[in-house]
Amino acid sequence: MSKTFDELVAVMERLRAPGGCPWDNEQTYGSLARYLLEEAYETFDAIQEAEETGDTAHLREELGDLLLQVVFHSTIGKERGDFTIDEVAAEVTQKLILRHPHVFGDAKLARAQDVLDNWDKLKADERAASGKADDKPKNLLDEVPVHFPALIEALKLTSKAAKKGFDWKEAEDIFEKLDEEVGELRAALSAGDTENAAEEVGDLLFVVANLARRLGVEPETALKQTNRKFRRRFTFVEQELKSRGKTLDEADLEEMDAL
Repeated sequence: MSKTFDELVAVMERLRAPGGCPWDNEQTYGSLARYLLEEAYETFDAIQEAEETGDTAHLREELGDLLLQVVFHSTIGKERGDFTIDEVAAEVTQKLILRHPHVFGDAKLARAQDVLDNWDKLKADERAASGKADDKPKNLLDEVPVHFPALIEALKLTSKAAKKGFDWKEAEDIFEKLDEEVGELRAALSAGDTENAAEEVGDLLFVVANLARRLGVEPETALKQTNRKFRRRFTFVEQELKSRGKTLDEADLEEMDAL
């Protein structure tokens, strides 16, 4: 690989070697799992920042942290005789080639949707060729990991179902379902049924995720963008109040809303 990448691998191996870092040496696949997840989320956030500001310096840094997790796991894999970083890279390279027959083969797939439609068939063929066909989940939705963030899980679940024809015919039908869920939530609140209200909130969020999917919007990204917008606006309110010699506790809703 490149000189800089090889240096990263060498540094990680040195940290894990006798006389290296005690903390790095103690880590396992399992102990690193949370850090991999954290770095993925931090990279996700850096992408939103880059899209919003055009500054990619933070994204570059977070991608490096994410890459470190891959190298860390691969270093452990090499020590245990499980796999090496070269094998990780070779496998994903081969997967990219096999799943892009319209680029590296003779297949004709002109639209992005054609590529997506062909993706599942290619994955099934790969599974059969590798002898893993018997390991295929028994039910369609078993293919979606239960540990995904809720919005991403909802998107994946409904996308799977929609491919089999289980979907609203028109986006307008989803708006009607949205109104229905809002009505059920209002009814639960009016009845003082807090347990059912929690369920109805979940139903409402699920329908919104469905609507996002139908409109071609990735819900996790959309909500992240709104969260960033809220952070920015509320921080502005807080700073403006400070310039007036006030704290948030000393201001009322009307003043904060006006700002």
